[in-house]
Amino acid sequence: MKADYNNVMRSILCIARLLACAVVSAAPAAAPTASVSAPAAPRSFYAAPFERKPDVATLTALGRALFADATLSASGRMACASCHDPAHAFAPANGLAVQLGGADGKQPGLRAVPSLTYRQNVPPFSEHFSDTDGDDSVDQGPTGGRDWDGRASSAHEQAIAPLLSQFEMANADSAAVVARLRASPNAQRFRDAFGTHVLDDAALAWNGLLLALEVYQQNPAEFYPYDSKYDAFLRGRAELTPREQHGLALFNDPTKGNCAACHPSAIKHGAFPQFTDNGFIAIGVPRNPRIPANGDRKHVDLGLCGPLRTDLADRDEYCGLFKTPSLRNVATRQAFFHNGVFHTLRDAVRFYTQRDVRPDLPQRYRDNLNTDAPFDRRPGDKPALTEREIADIVEFLKTLTDGWTPPQHPPVKAARSAASAGSS
Repeated sequence: MKADYNNVMRSILCIARLLACAVVSAAPAAAPTASVSAPAAPRSFYAAPFERKPDVATLTALGRALFADATLSASGRMACASCHDPAHAFAPANGLAVQLGGADGKQPGLRAVPSLTYRQNVPPFSEHFSDTDGDDSVDQGPTGGRDWDGRASSAHEQAIAPLLSQFEMANADSAAVVARLRASPNAQRFRDAFGTHVLDDAALAWNGLLLALEVYQQNPAEFYPYDSKYDAFLRGRAELTPREQHGLALFNDPTKGNCAACHPSAIKHGAFPQFTDNGFIAIGVPRNPRIPANGDRKHVDLGLCGPLRTDLADRDEYCGLFKTPSLRNVATRQAFFHNGVFHTLRDAVRFYTQRDVRPDLPQRYRDNLNTDAPFDRRPGDKPALTEREIADIVEFLKTLTDGWTPPQHPPVKAARSAASAGSS
């Protein structure tokens, strides 16, 4: 199908660009033609001068091994996979609001750990984003980047934070990570990929580690397989049940769930939906007392304004805004929103119809709260969704879980007009 082809080709082109940059960097420099030398330009991350240039398959396999390597942490017990479990859509396998890490394995984080799936097309953060549809002069505001506050511009940038965070893998600096890599069971595999002497150069080894992790996260089979029931439905290879179909209609309806406004559900430009617009929004979830940092009433998580992101701390209009996550595989989660305050999908959906009257946001930033449907109700109004409608949306969201196995004789239909009714 054209949509599948486009998704795969985007991934292939992305990885090809990464490796092409690395290969070009290995070419011998041309002889100088003048006696005056120009100042050296900063070296690109993708232009590291490795002795060997590993191919995609080698980098993917190496990245997978490093992703599960707990020896890279100060405690020796935490790997990337500890919080981003491959068996749970690269998200936590538990219902903790925040995960525990640090040198002793007991330090609590500040935010819920998101899934790493379906991030292959996330653009770098921009305060002024314009889509290619319709009027390109329309400023959609802050968009893109990784993490709940968009501070990382790429997968390799994002990987730096947990490796060095005091409440995650707790390394003092990149040199400490490389020292642990030299003693890792994967050290020889790393040398086989990048060259015999790569671990002798701490900066080069750090670059190789991040590159392997980044390429691994571009692997379609593991990180964006598009094999949920809903994907089969879009291909005309499955039918939704009446309740799933009703849930999809409510999800798309701008007067009911209005979910597709931020979590587009339709095929666009031939690509299957990611179920996120990659934008930022203040929805005002209630404060979570189970996060230890919230024991200090002065501590407030303001998303784009900090505390983890610091470059936008003086932008009041951004305070309380958090990244809109993809809803793919959302039914596999056990903690929802940036602070993990809800623990069932039904409670998370219900929140949208019964928003807490005192959100975890100082009064000075309350004007930033979103008031589009279903947040447009006033005191005394009926909620936008009934309990049955909430349950049907949950049934639809369950169709977004990867790894769906069709029945032996699935019903087959052609085009799916219902999906096209979603935001595009």
